[in-house]
Amino acid sequence: MTRYRTGLIRFLDDGRIEMDSNPVENSLRPIALQRKNSLFAGHDEGGRHWARAASVVATCKLNGVEPFAWLKATLEAIAKGHPQSRIDEIMPWNFRPTGAEKGPVAPKTATKIANFIAV
Repeated sequence: MTRYRTGLIRFLDDGRIEMDSNPVENSLRPIALQRKNSLFAGHDEGGRHWARAASVVATCKLNGVEPFAWLKATLEAIAKGHPQSRIDEIMPWNFRPTGAEKGPVAPKTATKIANFIAV
């Protein structure tokens, strides 16, 4: 225990260091859960399908966008004939919610999208 003392008391000298690692552990938990869930895709193509859905959700969250609202708006834009040459306009980093799409990220967004894509 004495050989770890320096590392264990380091947070006392540097106020930027957290005493516990809960924030870090909480940020990594969804990644580990996603990895475990994808093991049960059942088939190689199922795994790729799952990875695509997870990528969409993660990209939306990184850009502060509610994933289900973005997917709904994007599919509606495509159905209305949005030109392929202007695809960048409907990407998550350019998404601007309107009306009912505004609001906090829904807690069950990944489930909504997974159910939506599975249909």
